[in-house]
Amino acid sequence: MASVTVHAPQAHSRAKGKTQSLAKLAKALGHPARLEIVAMLHEKQSCIGCDIVDEIGLAQSTTSEHLRILKAAGIITGEIDPPRVCYSLKADALEPLNMFLRDVTKTPATERRGRPQSKGPS
Repeated sequence: MASVTVHAPQAHSRAKGKTQSLAKLAKALGHPARLEIVAMLHEKQSCIGCDIVDEIGLAQSTTSEHLRILKAAGIITGEIDPPRVCYSLKADALEPLNMFLRDVTKTPATERRGRPQSKGPS
């Protein structure tokens, strides 16, 4: 008879909240222009909105939408310095995604102990 593992509702709720947070970050990074913006802000530390528009090469309205999505996900901040907005990367906001990717790319424990992992049907 197979055993069934029962998880406490609180643990399931925390796990679900964690995966939803990770999905929100991944979705916000799921466009090449947004990845370019994040890379640019990482390199330059902060940037004025019009500089981002020039660098990315998209229309101002399109770039603004990408910035809005990144800001809503908590990946960037925008400080208003009239008439401009200065954007900065919040690298610590990406740490949960970084940890998740590190965890899922580790060698499984069964392989570390010298036992081959079953690969299943090809």
